[in-house]
Amino acid sequence: MVELSFYDVKTKSKFTTSDFEVREKNGRYFAVCKSPAKGATHECWRILSKKQAEELK
Repeated sequence: MVELSFYDVKTKSKFTTSDFEVREKNGRYFAVCKSPAKGATHECWRILSKKQAEELK
């Protein structure tokens, strides 16, 4: 799977991961993954284009 870079707003840090899922919400596409921060339980979202979402599914 392709690696994408994400920005964790809560910890204010960037990271890359290939462990994500593509979700559609209100006609827009997002890559969603768990935060890698120690003890974190929140998700990090990245906006994708329709073309990117189709390639990553």
